[in-house]
Amino acid sequence: MALLTFHGISKRFPGVQALNDVTFEIGVGRCHALMGENGAGKSTLGKILAGVYSADAGELRLNGELIAPSSPLAARKLGIAMVHQELAFCPNLSIAENLCLGDIPQRFGWIDRRRLRNTATGMLREIGADFDPDLPISRLTTGQEQLVQIAAAVGTGARIIVMDEPTSSLSVAESEHLFQLISHLRARGITLIYVSHRIEEIFRLCDTLTVLRDGRHVATEAIAATNQERVIHQMIGRDVERHEPAHLNRPIGAEVLRVENLSSPGKFSNISFRLHAGEVLGFAGLLGAGRSEVAQALFGIDPAATGQVFLHGREMPLGNVKAALGGGMGLLPEDRKRLGLVLSLNCRENTSLASLKKLATLGFIRRSEEEALARRYADRLRVKTSSLEATVAGLSGGNQQKIALAKWLARECDVLIVDEPTRGIDVGAKAEIHKLLDELASQGLALLVISSELPEVMNVSRRIMVLRQGRIVGELARAQFSQAALMRLMAGVEPQPDPVATPELR
Repeated sequence: MALLTFHGISKRFPGVQALNDVTFEIGVGRCHALMGENGAGKSTLGKILAGVYSADAGELRLNGELIAPSSPLAARKLGIAMVHQELAFCPNLSIAENLCLGDIPQRFGWIDRRRLRNTATGMLREIGADFDPDLPISRLTTGQEQLVQIAAAVGTGARIIVMDEPTSSLSVAESEHLFQLISHLRARGITLIYVSHRIEEIFRLCDTLTVLRDGRHVATEAIAATNQERVIHQMIGRDVERHEPAHLNRPIGAEVLRVENLSSPGKFSNISFRLHAGEVLGFAGLLGAGRSEVAQALFGIDPAATGQVFLHGREMPLGNVKAALGGGMGLLPEDRKRLGLVLSLNCRENTSLASLKKLATLGFIRRSEEEALARRYADRLRVKTSSLEATVAGLSGGNQQKIALAKWLARECDVLIVDEPTRGIDVGAKAEIHKLLDELASQGLALLVISSELPEVMNVSRRIMVLRQGRIVGELARAQFSQAALMRLMAGVEPQPDPVATPELR
């Protein structure tokens, strides 16, 4: 008998049918994948099981018994927990307080700090995370927050765990640690529902998979009975075009960005490189190597940054976002929710947010032009939304990422820094964004692309610079690209020459 049965599950949000008559089963102790494009209904289905949403129609059965968890607490009592794609911690509280938020230990009406700390330490130890439980959540990186959320799910003693894009914010090493943890959980008889766009992970970890498309069930099959191309076609209903980037066949243009000895105490030091029009420069490195921190300093967010940054030959003052914008620079940050979007605004308003000056007359926005601008990029990026007036907070994670990218494309920057461009995006949309980055480079845009996915950074880049512990430790031309070569540089497996001995800057 199946452990879990979804029968005729439907769910509608204003203007969107998220799920429509979805039916399939999940076996005991299995690692069952949920796959589909952004907006296919994967996360919605997981949230219905975890008590975040209630289904409009259909039945959920656990060991044959009808269940209808009305809240995450009710789901937890049934032995069901969820690791969400979008993190939802209280940043002003400690790791321990966040982990025990639903059941704070007390003594004589006061918080028992010793028990709180010990409980959190045990939950972290269960997944092999060595964090100080008294550290505020706000001090953690996105990847570290993800690990704490996994600890929270495992620490409840759940027998069913839904993992929604669990590796989207993790480094290579952290992902490997998670895969080992998944094997450990399965050995204990825990059933995992694994939602991911990373098809290689699915075929490595899972026994069975269910494909959803446009809120409907397409197929449920054993991993051994299918293949990657078949799954991709089931997900998107078409073949994904794979192509060599066209910008590689074009000569690069004039120097647009020059960085000399850029440093920030405790983050990175002596970062130097040049970027030309029509070039895609990749940044690779393990979590904590300083890639995102360099991007933020270039965009003027880091007030402690020192060194020199030149845009079109003119030195740009550091720590000044306005100067970066004025010089023609844009930044798509890794954390779209906190830094890339205004969640309370709609799709139209977010898309035009960086272009308001050119859309305004006497301080008033020309609404028709704003709508046309937003529509053009929503169509170009295939954003799935009921309307441009829909609030961005209500979109799937991948569609939020598309709106965040549309904002900078609409501004028509000369230099665009793209940090994790396809985080949380399905395979079809990922191919489209890679093609779009190629088109932008072919049109003369200078791109700095940061990605934790080595196949991605190798696919889109003309050359790759590798950072380790805040320093540039090597540069590879496209003919030298290989995952093995990048990993050796990233991990410092072999002795590397001093940064000044890397290939000369062009």
